[in-house]
Amino acid sequence: MMRFLKKNFPLLVVGITFTWSAVTILTARRQPVPPGTEIVIRLAHWQLEAGVREAFDHMAKEYRRLHPHVQIVQTAIPEGAYSQWVTTQLIGGNAPDILEIGNGGGIPYNVMLGYFSRYFLSLTSQVNQPNPYNAGTELADVPWNQTYKDSMRNSYVDELQEYMVVPLAQFGVRIFYNKDLLRKLTGRDTPPKTFSEFMAACETIKQHTDPRGQQYIPVAASAYHLAMWDGFLCEPLTFPAVRRADFNRDGGVGNDELFVAMRTGRLDFDYPPFRARFQILRRLTEQFQSGFTGLGRDEAVFMFAQQRAVFITTGTWDANSLDEQARGTFELGVMDFPIPAPDDPDFGEFVEGRVYERPSANFNFGITRTSAHPEVALDFLRFLGSQAGNDELNRIIGWIPAIRGTSLPPLLASFAPNLEGIYGAMQFQLGGETIIKAQQLFALFNVGLINYDQFIAEYAPFYLDRGVREFAELIRNRQRSVALDDQFLAGFRARAMAAPPAAAENLWVKYRQLTASRLLFRDLGNARLQRTLDAGPAPDAPAPYDFPPDVIARVRAKLEASH
Repeated sequence: MMRFLKKNFPLLVVGITFTWSAVTILTARRQPVPPGTEIVIRLAHWQLEAGVREAFDHMAKEYRRLHPHVQIVQTAIPEGAYSQWVTTQLIGGNAPDILEIGNGGGIPYNVMLGYFSRYFLSLTSQVNQPNPYNAGTELADVPWNQTYKDSMRNSYVDELQEYMVVPLAQFGVRIFYNKDLLRKLTGRDTPPKTFSEFMAACETIKQHTDPRGQQYIPVAASAYHLAMWDGFLCEPLTFPAVRRADFNRDGGVGNDELFVAMRTGRLDFDYPPFRARFQILRRLTEQFQSGFTGLGRDEAVFMFAQQRAVFITTGTWDANSLDEQARGTFELGVMDFPIPAPDDPDFGEFVEGRVYERPSANFNFGITRTSAHPEVALDFLRFLGSQAGNDELNRIIGWIPAIRGTSLPPLLASFAPNLEGIYGAMQFQLGGETIIKAQQLFALFNVGLINYDQFIAEYAPFYLDRGVREFAELIRNRQRSVALDDQFLAGFRARAMAAPPAAAENLWVKYRQLTASRLLFRDLGNARLQRTLDAGPAPDAPAPYDFPPDVIARVRAKLEASH
């Protein structure tokens, strides 16, 4: 027996594991349902934060009160395994009726587009109709997509020209802080509002030790949290580059536009706003715990919950969890990012406002094509996406509702989005090699092994040299999709020609928009950038938003005449 076990041990382990997995799956699929159940709708998501599963269970019970023959069963899959699990479920034809799908879950956007077109139902016609669960409210006769605070902007997939998902929550990012520790260590009853005040508070915090003799950490952070600090506080300092590199005048600077501006001398890495971004980032990372780049999200949250750190930045998705951990231990506060004041000696001249936060609803759910009861799945999403249902769902979770006219939990009052502001303009990575090189040097910079001048010395020549090849590849990649776009547009044109008059007008509008964006404007933009690059260095060339004095004079004269 021992010889048999020793010889076949690996096969036995695999067999036992497979059997256990199969039994577990079958058990989950055959969960007991209440008597009278005729329809079972399965829903899956990756949200393991506090309150999410409880909220879905509560809403499922409320829905069953209205529809006694329907049972809603949810499955929560860890985020790290979600993309693999979803892929196998979709390919195998065993996917739940309703699946969470979006920026999280580890599914790349190009893969997600393929999933949308192959495995999910279009919801365009449905979201353009009123939601029956809004009856008796001011939203009763309003199209469902217009009842959302962002008009379902993120649910509309440009590549498909269709609404594909139903969002259920809105998110924001802010800084959480321990009010008790802040008061004890700094004497402040209010959080710092400016960057200089924040730095002064951090330096004061580092002067104290906890009862175990360990130094207090001003900011609990990890590689996960660094991107939020950079995106909301550091990158916006680079906004002035828009005026020098926005060649297509769309209000932003793409990585292709920035490379052309760098290669032709219109910008360089020594541009003061670029340098300011890295300087303020270095000042911030000095307030993080040692070795933060090697830590995970949960380790930073644990440090904050253990009252070893005063500040941590995260989003509304963690608000309820942090509130639960702080309850009975310390008072939790929420503050906005402390941007530099206009009179800040180091960064004030580069600050033109707070970062712009586009209102957007997420926590997206789509209906799979294999659903045996898609009309019931859609009805449940309508129930969750109604004014009352969405308010109740997010009240239990502790998130921001996505529907107009809903209430905001007191803890999240500080998360109201800033609708006027600026954004970053320093996307200095083009393709594989420049991305890897930038990530390597960025990691060294964040832990203090190199300074910004050393970063420039090593990265700038590499970027300007390898970038030529990667820029050309970027343009070629865009051209490679022309044949597919032609096929897609031909199919769309056929749909418009065969559609009844009531639907044809809308389809022709979409067809014209797709033709312009996918074929005409893309090629024009590529040609413009290539011509600018081929023209060679032009450090003194007029910027995209520069106009000769005579043009400005004529515009001013017309404005005065109009008054």
